[in-house]
Amino acid sequence: MTAARLRALHVPGTPVVLPNAWDADTARAVVEAGFPVVATSSVAVAASLGYSDGECAPADEMLAAAHRIARAVEVPVTVDAESGYGLPPAELAGRLLDAGISGLNIEDTDHRAGSRRHPDQQAELLSALREAAGDELVINARIDSFLSRGGSVDERALVPEVLDRARRYLEAGADVVYPIHVRDAEVIRTITSELAPAAVNVTLLPDGPSLAELTSLRVARVSLGGGLRAVAAEAVRTFLADLAGQRLA
Repeated sequence: MTAARLRALHVPGTPVVLPNAWDADTARAVVEAGFPVVATSSVAVAASLGYSDGECAPADEMLAAAHRIARAVEVPVTVDAESGYGLPPAELAGRLLDAGISGLNIEDTDHRAGSRRHPDQQAELLSALREAAGDELVINARIDSFLSRGGSVDERALVPEVLDRARRYLEAGADVVYPIHVRDAEVIRTITSELAPAAVNVTLLPDGPSLAELTSLRVARVSLGGGLRAVAAEAVRTFLADLAGQRLA
C-alpha cells in the first residue's frame, strides 16, 4: 500500500520533503540521498522532453515519464499531473495507478481554458478523482491564488479565498492542499492553523521561509517544484562555460 505509506508521511510540523525529479536517474538520486518519496515536477519533466510547462507536453509523454520513474525506484512516487491534461478523472486515475503511481498534484488552473476553475468545478473534479482512485492515490490539491496574481501581491488579502478553496477541496476528498508560492510566514501560519489538522504543502523558495521555519509553521509537505532542476541546470551551464573557456584558452 504505497499510497498509505505516502499519506502517513504528511505530518504537520514534521514535513515530508520532496526534491522533485524529472527522470529515472534523478529519481534514483533522490532515493539514494535518503528521501522516502519521489515527486515529479511538471516544468522539469516537460523541459526534459523538449516542451514548455503548462500542459504543452502531450499527456502520453508525461505519463510515460512518470511510469519510467516509478519503475526505477521502490518508494512511493507522486506525480505533478498539472490540471489533468483534459482527461476524464477516471481515466487519469486509472492510468496513474497502472503506472505504479501513489499520488498526484492536481491544480485549479485550466490551461486549455486559460483561466482558473471555479472552486465548485474543481471540487467536482477532485471528488471524481477520489471516487475513481479510492484510497490508492494521495491527492494534493494545488491552489493557484498566489501564483495566478504574479509579481507583488498582498498575500494576506488572498487568505479568505485560499481557505475557502482549501476547505472545499478537502471536503471533496483531497488529502493535502497546496497554496503554491505562498511566501509570507504569517500567512502560512494562518493557513496551517485554520485548516488543522489537514496537511498543507508549501514550496521551498529562495525568498520564502527556510525549511526549519516551515517546520515550525506546521507545514506537512515541502516541495522544491522546479528548484532541483534549476540547481542542476546552473551547475551544467557553469561546467560547460568553464570547459569552453579552457578550450578557447
